[in-house]
Amino acid sequence: DSLLQEMTIPRVSHILVLARSHAQNRCFHQTAVVMSKMGKVDPKLVLSSTKNNVTTLTMNDPKKLNGWTGPMMLTLKDRFEQHAADPDTKVVVLTGADPYYCAGVNLSATIQPMHPKKLHTMIRTSNQAVFDSFLDFPKPILVAANGPAIGACVTSASTCDAIIASEKATFLVPFARLSIPPEGCSSVHFERMLGKAAAKKMLEEGWKPTAAEAKEIGLVVDVVPHDQLMEKAQELAEQWVKAGKVKRIPAGGNVEEYKAVNAKESLELADAFLSYPFLDAQYNFLKSKGKNATLFMILKSLRPIWSKLL
Repeated sequence: DSLLQEMTIPRVSHILVLARSHAQNRCFHQTAVVMSKMGKVDPKLVLSSTKNNVTTLTMNDPKKLNGWTGPMMLTLKDRFEQHAADPDTKVVVLTGADPYYCAGVNLSATIQPMHPKKLHTMIRTSNQAVFDSFLDFPKPILVAANGPAIGACVTSASTCDAIIASEKATFLVPFARLSIPPEGCSSVHFERMLGKAAAKKMLEEGWKPTAAEAKEIGLVVDVVPHDQLMEKAQELAEQWVKAGKVKRIPAGGNVEEYKAVNAKESLELADAFLSYPFLDAQYNFLKSKGKNATLFMILKSLRPIWSKLL
């Protein structure tokens, strides 16, 4: 019932600017911004099983709605690298442990103080790396969306070969509400794949299509009963294996072109996360929900000072 529940973004208690002034209060010696650590690979976060040359990867952190924490992203990347080199894997099926497919990027995991310039670099490089891992994977990926999908997991899924959805799935990219630009190549790819009207509706108006609506606009290829999702996904993936299907980005996307788009979007995203509009949007949202918005008020108020360190 709130954006903080729909998309795991930095919470107010996880972002802090610390400043110390000179005697005349004109210069600040220290500014630190709290940011999530990437952590390390944890095989329990992405389960892997292979049958008939089809490898199913299951994002497995249901308590956090399979959100992309640092360890989740690193483990997913590690699994892609592992199965890219595995001759027994011809096709990958990517899904999530119920009830969510994935709640998007989680920036509120383990945190540490960080200089704003380093924070900016971390946001840019980590965002770019996670989408590049999808683009660089050399084999077909079939996404089996078992439930709600939010943000980065929607845009990354759209660049995979196809999405098959449970009737319980929904697809939300709330970038406009967060005052951040599109990512995951969606600034280019959504219009190519979905058409101008549907792309605008999702990216700019925050439309959250159901599985059936997503099929109508071309985001998913099929909608099936929830309890049949993995059976149908395995069946389709085995058909791909038999046909010798090669990796293809929908709507004619080119890997190198999209990697360039991803690099550009990642830089713009890092800029946006440290921008006044983003901080102000979080302040207003928290205040509207009766939550403590003091730190976002401090962040946006002091931004003219700490932004000089970027």
